[in-house]
Amino acid sequence: MADVAAFDFDGTLTNGGSVFDFLAAVAGRGPVLRASTELAPRLARAALAGGTVADETKEELFTRVLAGVDAAHLHQVAEAFAVGHLAAHVRPEVRRRLDWHRGRGDRVVVVSASPDAYVAVAADRLVADASIATQLEVDDAGRITGRYDGANCRGEEKIRRLRLWMADADLEGARLWAYGNSRGDLRMLRAADTGVNVGRLGRFGRLRDFPGLEDTGPRRLDG
Repeated sequence: MADVAAFDFDGTLTNGGSVFDFLAAVAGRGPVLRASTELAPRLARAALAGGTVADETKEELFTRVLAGVDAAHLHQVAEAFAVGHLAAHVRPEVRRRLDWHRGRGDRVVVVSASPDAYVAVAADRLVADASIATQLEVDDAGRITGRYDGANCRGEEKIRRLRLWMADADLEGARLWAYGNSRGDLRMLRAADTGVNVGRLGRFGRLRDFPGLEDTGPRRLDG
């Protein structure tokens, strides 16, 4: 049975975040700036507290910026955004690790709390087998509501949905590699056979107990 390699997106496969730039690409920088300013105290609290506070604040931001946007327009923007974002922000060393897994015949999946609209496109460009990300609700008129369709794909939700995907793909029992950079990836790394910290905070990061790229992978297994 092939191994499974699960990669977080923002900060792991790419440098920095993508959500605010995507919102601006869809709705313009003005609405994003206004919503961010209005939500500034909540956004600051969410960054510190994480968990439900972060989930709810992010959904409120999406609602303020995206509610009423035509879903077809959003997906059209997402196609171009994903290509440009990868070209500008992909981390070469993590991309090489993803390609190494593909070369071994492993099944590769991108698991992200960012919107599936562009994460799925980016995963396809990276030749991943699948993507698992936050879905946005679309109403009966074909417009984005800003609310989640399901749960925000972070923390426990990441590993829950990853396990469902593995079961559906007949990969239960496969060796799992997981790559992340923040506390939102902690549960996924803990659940993996090999959890890899690709964050840049070293011993100060939330994932400091996990090995880094240099301690796992090609040199260890292929040579």
